[in-house]
Amino acid sequence: MSASTILIRGGHLIDPAAGVESRKDLVLRDGRVSEVTDPGKTSLEKVKNGKSKAGNGTNGGGSNGAETFEVIDATGLTVAPGLIDIHVHLREPGQGHKETIATGTAAAAAGGFTAVAAMPNTVPTNDSPEITRWMQAPERGASVRVFPIGAATRGLKGEVLNDFPALKAAGAVAVTDDGHPILKDGTMREVLIQATRAGLSVVQHAEDTRMTGGCSMNYGPTAFRLGLRGMPPAAEYGLVERDIRLVTELSANGKGRGGHSPHLHVAHTSTAQAVAAVRQARRNGLRVTCEVAPHHFLLTEEHVAAYDTHAKMNPPLRSEADRDAMIQGILDGVVDAIATDHAPHAAFEKEVEFERAPNGITGLETALGLSLKWLHGEWKLPLGRVLSLLSAQPAALLGFRGRGTLTVGSFADVVIFDPKAEWAFRAKDSKSKSKNTPFDGWTMRGKVRWTISEGRVVFQGS
Repeated sequence: MSASTILIRGGHLIDPAAGVESRKDLVLRDGRVSEVTDPGKTSLEKVKNGKSKAGNGTNGGGSNGAETFEVIDATGLTVAPGLIDIHVHLREPGQGHKETIATGTAAAAAGGFTAVAAMPNTVPTNDSPEITRWMQAPERGASVRVFPIGAATRGLKGEVLNDFPALKAAGAVAVTDDGHPILKDGTMREVLIQATRAGLSVVQHAEDTRMTGGCSMNYGPTAFRLGLRGMPPAAEYGLVERDIRLVTELSANGKGRGGHSPHLHVAHTSTAQAVAAVRQARRNGLRVTCEVAPHHFLLTEEHVAAYDTHAKMNPPLRSEADRDAMIQGILDGVVDAIATDHAPHAAFEKEVEFERAPNGITGLETALGLSLKWLHGEWKLPLGRVLSLLSAQPAALLGFRGRGTLTVGSFADVVIFDPKAEWAFRAKDSKSKSKNTPFDGWTMRGKVRWTISEGRVVFQGS
């Protein structure tokens, strides 16, 4: 569908940021939301020839000089702001055998995502304005908007800081050494100061690698039984607590841009103690946020029992108690966003001994379905709050203006899904170049019918 005007008719709009949960019609013009009205009240309804076919985008208008537009009949479906994933690995430049920006964003569109924030552990590392711009160039063939996150230190080595203002000017939305923690207190302190002055958030991969060398799963009885070295939870929460101490100090001293406090965002939180530390930091008035991936609120270390490399990731799958703490953190509002940590790998890379396999799984096409089935269906989190964790709150975390909402004037980023439809995810049918997922064959809830990115239909399901 290529028309610059689209009428979405008859759907149930859920826009958490705007506080809207009711039947509405929407008009999208030239990549923006131009009207949100009660059913049948848009300006396009005045066009007598504007007819639609249920479930299809069809032509409307066009006679007697009237505006030409497309119609999407969303009767019985949920219309919501396009989802936003603030933690993905698109592998380009340098690792196109795993994923490309084109294939990764096609998977994002199939999952209902209209914007993704791409991590910098590429080859070469995204530690320069040139690579940041390269990732956003039209030649990459992205289906949805890509927001690069720049490397905090040169080459992700945790030593020399990059030029944060230059990265931001090129389009970077945050800084991180994701995949590599910033271990030195002095370096992390300076990263927080300089990022704050540049108006950027700091995303930390919290792992004290001095405690995890040679480890391939969570420390505990399952690792002992399997004969594998385990990563202690303290490797995560110890670094989170260290970072919060630095934020506390800098906030008290007014270090940063105009006295603003640093914003620390904890990536892929997986331990109960890390969530507890974030909870306390927030009570103390600090700008500390966190995200949780679906695999960390659904799976435990027991899924490694058959040495399944599709259950190997970093941070690793944790204990049942940690998994339950992730669920509780989501339910009580401590967790700010659901992020996939989409980490594609080629089949030959995963089809090796467990300890030799790379960390990571894909997640863009399963996040909504898993969240709707479990967070909403099983644990009764209101649908609006689930969608907020996947759209409005991620947009607010990284300052994506005009996204995460469908108010008039915002970007025309929309997901339309059937909230009642149950379906089975098949990895072989994935839009991603890689198929490394532990959720192959799982039953999901909420089938994406359309994904619209800046007014363009980038995915249409059956």
